[in-house]
Amino acid sequence: MMNAAARLGGRYAAPAAATGAILALSISPEIAHAKEAKADVNAVKKSIAELIEDDAERRGDGTSLTGTFVRLAWHCAGTYSKVDGSGGSNGARMRFNPEASWGANAGLDVPRKALEAVKEKHPEISYADLYTLAGVVAVEEAGGPKVPFRLGREDADSGETSPKECGLPDADKGSSQNTRSHIRDVFYRMGFNDREIVALLGAHALGRCHTDRSGYWGPWTFAENTFSNEYFRLLIEERWSPKLSHNGKPWEGPDQFEDSTGKLMMLPSDMALVQDPAFRKIVELYARDEDAFLKDFASAFSKLLELGVDFPSVKPW
Repeated sequence: MMNAAARLGGRYAAPAAATGAILALSISPEIAHAKEAKADVNAVKKSIAELIEDDAERRGDGTSLTGTFVRLAWHCAGTYSKVDGSGGSNGARMRFNPEASWGANAGLDVPRKALEAVKEKHPEISYADLYTLAGVVAVEEAGGPKVPFRLGREDADSGETSPKECGLPDADKGSSQNTRSHIRDVFYRMGFNDREIVALLGAHALGRCHTDRSGYWGPWTFAENTFSNEYFRLLIEERWSPKLSHNGKPWEGPDQFEDSTGKLMMLPSDMALVQDPAFRKIVELYARDEDAFLKDFASAFSKLLELGVDFPSVKPW
């Protein structure tokens, strides 16, 4: 998901298999050579779904791990570069530095720790498969589409093969034009087109931003645990203005936008989708056609989670 943390810079030191040459990462000696996958995907999915439900009940405040699991999967995979084959979800290198300490990944220790209970129950699944599957389950349990998924990612022993730079998309590049260019640069690097970009950013229908992680505040929609096209509808129909205050005090966080109630937010990168003519056409399509969005998201998210992974020739279920 869009990296809201990077906007704060030093103060904080959130979607088909890849084509081209076989990636060096997939044959790196640092990657533990996994045995044939024996994990029961449906059993693991059930455990993840139960974890989300149990955690939500304990919180009792309307929030959940749903959006956080999607962000975890997203950030595990969103480092991929088709230029040199670096990055991607293979290795689950977010467990190690440098990725664990990237500002973009602030707060993602929470879902990783939560998933340890699932890993203990299903030790045969790799962390790389577990983290990405958690995002798939979160989407599906929130009422989203069935996302094609297959096992086969392997775990790294360290972060030595992590990309030298973060590479995840930032929430703000100082101006609308710069932010739009940045979005395309990042997603084109991974091999996505404009329609896939907009579909993937529709994951902002889930979850919220936290001031102690990214500096931004608030949910994108009033139904942050429901996967729908509401994010796009709000982008088009709501009046968005710069956030100036919070809880009766001047807003001191990074630039963001709020709706007429002051309870919902949009990042500069979200607003870029309606400020860019090509992006806006797709936003308008998804705002009026939820089925089109759900279909496109499932395809793009599955593609994202497989970038940089050398799978056997087996179709995802």
